[in-house]
Amino acid sequence: MISPRTRGRMVLRLRAAGIRDERVLDVMNQVPRHHFVAQALAGRAYELVSLPIGYGQTISQPWTVARMMEAILENNPIPRRILEIGTGSAYQTALLAELGAEVFTVERIGPLHHHADKVLSRLGYSQVHLLHGDGSGGWPEQGPYDAIVITAAVPCALAPLYRQLRAGGRLVMPVEDRGKQHLQVSHWDGHEALISHLGDCFFVPLLAGTVSLASGEC
Repeated sequence: MISPRTRGRMVLRLRAAGIRDERVLDVMNQVPRHHFVAQALAGRAYELVSLPIGYGQTISQPWTVARMMEAILENNPIPRRILEIGTGSAYQTALLAELGAEVFTVERIGPLHHHADKVLSRLGYSQVHLLHGDGSGGWPEQGPYDAIVITAAVPCALAPLYRQLRAGGRLVMPVEDRGKQHLQVSHWDGHEALISHLGDCFFVPLLAGTVSLASGEC
């Protein structure tokens, strides 16, 4: 259930479900998802489902992760620098690094941050930089970025994040509106964002009490 053959079958199911970017499919065939879940759940790692990782958080289902990566890459070369808000299990972190990007990732839950650091180090992802803290304001000291990915549902695109994007960059995130969620990609030209919707989704919410959410700066 955790063999490369099983991982290959997951990739075939992703292709059948509409994932087309070969770069995305290739890295999902390379990264062992079972290393990013609890041992008791390893046998389910290559199902197209989300799984609990503790602290009220989940590892997102593979199709959703793949679709977000496609949104970053669509008609674009691989971004050199990517900011990920919400490290979580670090599975998506590893996939972004496997693409060849330098990844900066922020996690506010201490045990998840420390576990992600151990897993990524063990698997040899030296181009990943981790920060324990509130990711709603991004990581401005390391910007600008070619792409930003948020892995928890937010009510809007947080304004500080656009200021950390290069012109031509993309912000991919789940947005919650009136109790429903959809994936959204914002194409940033340096002044305005052209927004596209990518379909329905379900993510845990960005934790309340952050500076940007509390101030309503959208």
